[in-house]
Amino acid sequence: MNREGPHTCGVLCLGPLAFHTEAVGDCITLTHGARCAERAPYTFRNGVVFSSRPVRVKEMVRLQVNHTVDRWTGALRLGFTTIKPVCGPGAEMAIPNLSEQPGYWAAPVPEECALPGYQLNFWATKKGKLMYKGQDGKKHKLLVGLDLSKPLWAMIDVYGQTCAVTLLGSTKKGPLGTRRSCQTYSCENSPPSSELFERNCPPITDNQWTEDFNTAESCVVCMSEPACVILCCGHQCLCTVCAERVTAYFGTCPLCREGIT
Repeated sequence: MNREGPHTCGVLCLGPLAFHTEAVGDCITLTHGARCAERAPYTFRNGVVFSSRPVRVKEMVRLQVNHTVDRWTGALRLGFTTIKPVCGPGAEMAIPNLSEQPGYWAAPVPEECALPGYQLNFWATKKGKLMYKGQDGKKHKLLVGLDLSKPLWAMIDVYGQTCAVTLLGSTKKGPLGTRRSCQTYSCENSPPSSELFERNCPPITDNQWTEDFNTAESCVVCMSEPACVILCCGHQCLCTVCAERVTAYFGTCPLCREGIT
């Protein structure tokens, strides 16, 4: 069930953000709280997914590419739609099946920008442009002409070589500071992340990772502290405190699920 209500954790919270669980491609499997979308590797299509709620103008949706396969050409397609996602069989491809219909906009990302481990941010500007920022930190324009008069849902086509992505949340800069989405399990009737981690969480004494504080990315768990910890799988996605708790409570990387040893 997707929650599209006004839930927030505070003035700087954008609300929970995950993939829509009722409107997904026929070959997509959603895991990890509907934040990871994986397409079956035997096909290059039927991998369209949407955000669980509308996103704001200038709200940067953050993705990480998890896996690719060499048997196909082309890569991830990004876009937005003003058509509210509904349950049922998904479109085969964002381009052209959806992009040729009114209310859908999508554009491909270059294959070299969608390699395993790479992160992408994409957003809609106030002028109706679809922009993305890749691993190199540079901003690129994908297309123009978005209709900003209606709510926008993010649209991702896990296409071609790209076969698995993780939604890392979203950020939006404002006059009070940078606003961020929260974890989907922060909704009512679900324990907050701090409470989940505190249960049966022994202290960590062994040095099971390295730290690098030269990062602008935020921890994928608390979404507030810098992601300074580099796990043994190579992902730099946790702050020091959350790394200790994740190691003790789960024992796996929150992005690729590889064991932390």
